[in-house]
Amino acid sequence: MVKIKMCGLRREEDIKYANILRPEYIGFVFALKSKRYVEKEQARILSRLLCDDIVKVGVFVNSPLEYIYSLFREDIIDMAQLHGDEDEEYIKDLKIRNIPTIKAFKIKSKNDIIEAENSFADFVLLDSGSGSGESFDWSLIDIKRDYFLAGGLNAENVAQALRRLSPFAVDVSSGIEREGYKSFEKMLEFKNIVRGEI
Repeated sequence: MVKIKMCGLRREEDIKYANILRPEYIGFVFALKSKRYVEKEQARILSRLLCDDIVKVGVFVNSPLEYIYSLFREDIIDMAQLHGDEDEEYIKDLKIRNIPTIKAFKIKSKNDIIEAENSFADFVLLDSGSGSGESFDWSLIDIKRDYFLAGGLNAENVAQALRRLSPFAVDVSSGIEREGYKSFEKMLEFKNIVRGEI
């Protein structure tokens, strides 16, 4: 079964929605420039409200390693998702501390797929850009390892993506929002399509 990650949760009602819908993963965005940015203390409050069986992913862009360590140590996150220029040494440093990692790759060409294929991260995320809300050319995907598919996914195109591709998980953020905030109806519709419930 394809897993679901709902990213960019930042309000208590977002957590309530997730607890009802039960995606396998949710994401807290710790990148300052993002409109979905959450501060550490807010993420701490939200993480305590989340059901224990949902994996908490922290989304980072070139963050200091010590900041990620502190979030993991304090059980605010369970995994780190990296969207910046983090290199293999950075990823190895996280893994030495038993912090599972997802490394995001912007897919513009076959070379980007090759780079993702060879990453030391536990998982890779194939994306069009950093939260651009746009999809990329799926025909470029030829990869043997498990990957998260991201980039412009929504209820209108996720079924097509699943017919064409075999991702480990689908990652959605803007596609489950209305006027910049998470919408329970959109989250439910997306989940039902991925789960084959409609």
